[in-house]
Amino acid sequence: MTASLKQIINTTTILTDGGLETDLIFNKKINLPHFAAFVLLDKPSYTTTLKSYYYDYLDIAKKNKMGFILESPTWRANKDWGYTLGYNENDLIEVNQKAISLLEGIKAKYKNDIKTILISGQIGPRHDAYEANKIMSVQTAKTYHSLQVDAFKKAGADLTTALTMTNIPEALGITQAAMTSNIPVVISFTVETHGSLPSGESLSKAINKIDSETNSYPLYYMINCAHPSHFFNQILIDSEWKYRIQGIRANASCKSHAELDEATSLDRGDALELGRWYSKIKRHLPKLSVYGGCCGTDTAHIASICRHIK
Repeated sequence: MTASLKQIINTTTILTDGGLETDLIFNKKINLPHFAAFVLLDKPSYTTTLKSYYYDYLDIAKKNKMGFILESPTWRANKDWGYTLGYNENDLIEVNQKAISLLEGIKAKYKNDIKTILISGQIGPRHDAYEANKIMSVQTAKTYHSLQVDAFKKAGADLTTALTMTNIPEALGITQAAMTSNIPVVISFTVETHGSLPSGESLSKAINKIDSETNSYPLYYMINCAHPSHFFNQILIDSEWKYRIQGIRANASCKSHAELDEATSLDRGDALELGRWYSKIKRHLPKLSVYGGCCGTDTAHIASICRHIK
């Protein structure tokens, strides 16, 4: 499976969605406690809302004849956030698997219109995505995140994606958990305005460390939850590590993580400008093939990105 997935990623232009949580909160006026979208999976009245959210992006992929990665709404569906929201361990396993089942139904609706649709079980950081002062050991991270990884594997997901990783040990632990479960994994780091991880390490160090420790097990790496201007200078460097970056899910806003954390309104940035940034990034990341958005982005941003990368 991994070999065929690598071939697909290397030969197909693939879209994914934008900022799910910010779209639901600010555009659709839905209350998400602790930024957790997975709670909607247990509320039948929101099933149509979630499906419509994905349909809008799949329609863009269909129009542009591109593939699509369906990311489950489970960024917060780990034990710490789950327990805070009243979910026990069995509840969390069930809701993570329910998310994959939802995406399978959505995939079936578009199977005749889009050649490549992959289902990914999404994992977020254990703690706040904008903080890096709580760092687990690699083994602790592996054990902790195995609940979601195993749930996605048993539910039949094509891969699992760890988004907004702030430090190396947690990302490495998730990779090892995926290796144990024999499921392909994508590791996506976030960076601060200076281009390094919130924990201080460079992207090059993070990618090289995980690849060296796992025999390059991650399917590929991504950057997410940062504006392109925050990391563009890092990818100008002509080095082997940047060939492992095959996905970008950038923020619409140029603001720092600290500024976004304090924001009470949505900063949508400029969709046209973001599309131009992706065009520039594409010229400096030779293997880039997966395009999506993060905080503040919606279908307008993804449509703009499509126009600029085609």
